[in-house]
Amino acid sequence: MDWCPARSIGSLGKGYDEAGVENVTVKTAVFTGTQNGLRIKTWGRPSEAFVKGVVFEHAVMQNVQNPIIIDQNYCNGNRGCPHQSSGVKISEVTYSDIHGSSATQVAVKLLCSPSNPCTGIGLQDIKLTYGNMPAESSCEHADGSASGYVVPPSCL
Repeated sequence: MDWCPARSIGSLGKGYDEAGVENVTVKTAVFTGTQNGLRIKTWGRPSEAFVKGVVFEHAVMQNVQNPIIIDQNYCNGNRGCPHQSSGVKISEVTYSDIHGSSATQVAVKLLCSPSNPCTGIGLQDIKLTYGNMPAESSCEHADGSASGYVVPPSCL
């Protein structure tokens, strides 16, 4: 097992002219009892930033609240961004070989921007459980595909 200090791409789009993030690979990670697993988080405000070409692979989740999450509605304390839409463009993000347990029923959350929907999101060989109940997926403004064994069923 390799230790992975970076598992989250976060707080993008706080400033309008921020640069983008591209060609990032996070692999072979274990998350135990954390709030978030593999996360992309952007501010809910206008921005020219982008996220492109990200691969999350070979991760194990153990009782994680949000094993797979894209959150484009971040607004710290609802100051400076309430009710705005994220301008950060998210594309070509792949989640592959992600297994384990979720601490919440919704194990896959893809909450993308209505003004800049996520495109090219890929789910491949995902198996996330939630206790003795089926886990669920939730998607808003997300487009992509699922392949291989994907549980919970993809909402893409």
